Amino acid sequence: MILAPQMMADNDDRSDEDGDVGLALKPKPKTKRPPLYKVMLLNDDYTPMEFVVLVLERFFGIGHAQATEIMLTVHKKGLAVVGVFPHEIAETKVTQVMDFSRRHQHPLQCTMEKE
Repeated sequence: MILAPQMMADNDDRSDEDGDVGLALKPKPKTKRPPLYKVMLLNDDYTPMEFVVLVLERFFGIGHAQATEIMLTVHKKGLAVVGVFPHEIAETKVTQVMDFSRRHQHPLQCTMEKE
């Protein structure tokens, strides 16, 4: 059956009463950000300060001056947050620092906790 143009227009009228055409949209699901974790270095009486600075530069990409400041914070306050990362990255950083410290026979401790 072929419809005349007039009949097609009458049958194809999908507008609501005020003349607007409505679209049914699915609500976009909100994605949550992953929880973040603080990575911290803990003070000890045996790890050389220069080694702590090296760790901060090597594994956290921190410049020498800022690494020295953070190292002094660890030394004076007992610990310092050295970065905040998603779980997998924080876990990797902790493992890298601990392995590197053990290979160099230093007792430096690195931990993480949920922010």
